[in-house]
Amino acid sequence: MKILASIAALACASLSVPTAAMAQDAATAAVAPTASDADAFVARAEKDLFDFSVEGGRVAWINATYLTDDTDAIAARYGEIGTEKAVGYALEAAKYQALPGLSYDTKRKLDILRGGIVLPAPTTPGAAAELATISTKLQSSYGKGRGTLRGKEINGSDIEAEMGSNRNPDELREMWVSWHDNVGAPMGPDYARMLEIANKGATELGYADVGAMWRSGYDMPADDFANLTDKLWLEVKPLYDELHTYVRTQLNKKYGDAVQSKTGPIRADLLGNMWAQEWGNIYDIVAPPGAGDIGYDIGALLVTKGYQQTDVADFTASRGKAEKNMVKVGEGFFSSLGFAPLPKTFWDRAQFIKPTDREVVCHASAWDIDNVEDLRIKMCIKVNTDDFVTIHHELGHNYYQRAYNKQPYLYLNGANDGFHEAIGDAIALSITPNYLVQIGLLDPAKVPGADKDNGLLLRQAMDMVAFLPFGLLIGK
Repeated sequence: MKILASIAALACASLSVPTAAMAQDAATAAVAPTASDADAFVARAEKDLFDFSVEGGRVAWINATYLTDDTDAIAARYGEIGTEKAVGYALEAAKYQALPGLSYDTKRKLDILRGGIVLPAPTTPGAAAELATISTKLQSSYGKGRGTLRGKEINGSDIEAEMGSNRNPDELREMWVSWHDNVGAPMGPDYARMLEIANKGATELGYADVGAMWRSGYDMPADDFANLTDKLWLEVKPLYDELHTYVRTQLNKKYGDAVQSKTGPIRADLLGNMWAQEWGNIYDIVAPPGAGDIGYDIGALLVTKGYQQTDVADFTASRGKAEKNMVKVGEGFFSSLGFAPLPKTFWDRAQFIKPTDREVVCHASAWDIDNVEDLRIKMCIKVNTDDFVTIHHELGHNYYQRAYNKQPYLYLNGANDGFHEAIGDAIALSITPNYLVQIGLLDPAKVPGADKDNGLLLRQAMDMVAFLPFGLLIGK
């Protein structure tokens, strides 16, 4: 995993002075860095950052998979140190940015050092410590969070799965409201304070705010990127509006006016997703007659083929077997493209299911701990369609990480912040009926014909198109 937000120690550039130069020239050289000074600075920074990222990655992994007060404290301490040092590198990099004669790589790496911090802290004493403490606390609170269902406590991972399959509007409202009241609302003041600190840090680095800093990482000015995303959104918005209207109409038909009005917004908890960002889980409600009957559900196919979700009380040798086998199916997809199998350490160290003896962050993520081959995913896999697709998505990150593992440290990342996610989503589009036949999940005789194309495309749009305004909102 790339941890650019919390890495490395501040190194001051040493400026070389020609021994034969006159005193005046030496003094000038001492305050006027050269392109070679910039090269030396970048080399030192990359080595330092690489070393810190491995140790920091291990700390972050332990914290995410063993949520305790102690691991929170250690993670916060590493976050504090790393943020201070990363900001130091960013400020130092700014001194070299406008130098003449910089190589392409040095110029690009200076840009990465300056703008690649996820949450920058200002240089005010104590700011980095406060920022790191808050961000660690927010992650821990999310991982430990609980809502309720039928009056009983339920964790976030189980809410996510339940909201995808439950069709009782009262129970959906209970899960949605309890999660947001118990978890989301208490985070509000800390989140606002975190952004306040990060915005001050971004301002010190020369950006309008942290959002502008994030938007600057796409090889164009931040304002140009914002204008481009707005333009693209307006081009696709008519399709989204039609999708929204159609889904709202179908929900109204199922639940009635008392639950979902014929006009106005869609009630978020009815959309089959605890963030209302993807709607594909409620396809069964909105599927049009005839063309909408695509004839299969991946989750049901998995169960039919013997993928039985691990019971919380199962401590036998088969615990987690079905979920791990789902990941092996994903690995097989990449092997079919010619990629080498995942390393043995992946299977030894990844988190596939939620442990019963501790709190963890269940939200799916892909990690590359040593920047070489220590690849891992962290999930609390459920035997359902969502997680089958997510496995392929997360492994897309891992294989991309492995593909660039011989690059210099500052290039050990996606081409830009969106590229990693784009690869994962592109891989997910490959989960077609024919693919399901190839891996033995779907009977060839049940592959939907061309008359079902509209249904297949609608199902895809409910995830891909529905996500667009959510993503745009978060990006802003």
